[in-house]
Amino acid sequence: MALDRELWRWLPGGVSLHVTRTAFVQAPVSVEQASLVRDESAVRTATRDLLTPEPEVVAYSCTSGSFVDGAAGEQELVAMMRDAGAQRAVTTSGSLVRGLRTLGSVRVAIATPYVASVTDRLVAFFAEHGVQVVASAGLGLSGQIWKTSYRQVVEIVRAADHPEAEAMVISCTNLPTYEIIGPLERELGKPVLSANQVTVWAALREMGLQAVPGEQRLVQAETEQAA
Repeated sequence: MALDRELWRWLPGGVSLHVTRTAFVQAPVSVEQASLVRDESAVRTATRDLLTPEPEVVAYSCTSGSFVDGAAGEQELVAMMRDAGAQRAVTTSGSLVRGLRTLGSVRVAIATPYVASVTDRLVAFFAEHGVQVVASAGLGLSGQIWKTSYRQVVEIVRAADHPEAEAMVISCTNLPTYEIIGPLERELGKPVLSANQVTVWAALREMGLQAVPGEQRLVQAETEQAA
């Protein structure tokens, strides 16, 4: 899966990554499936499974599972992980909002692998946080998102881009983005945030650390603010 290949690549030296999973949900990618993968019992169990190495932060690394029930649902996920023993907790969707606020971006375009009904939930989630989606494009996939190639991701990003968008958001931790964020930012002339990128970035911020320095505008913006 894309997140297994990518999450560690944004980590600075000396930071370890420990991963577990909730049970695979045998259902098409949909609003219903996104609701199932945020099951409270599963999230609490997965959090407890990670506590032995005493992590400083636990991240719920599923975009749709963390936005499907809106802003309140995302906060519930954070509370679940904290109640299960996490010192600190972040979610992918919450991290996207945090990244956009760091950049000062309130109008975005979004590229997703989802069917329309799931993308609509993401649009509504952003609206709750004062972020307007001015354009979107999706692959309409109901399964096997992890097989999506870099080329396909670039194509939907280009299709989603809009002159009014201050930033581009690539949703879903199963889309590969590590190698293409920098090139896309240069091509589009605006910040590009991806699900895996912001999940690691927000987790590191909770630890008082910065992501591996690179050309991504999010990392540059944080470095400038720290200075």
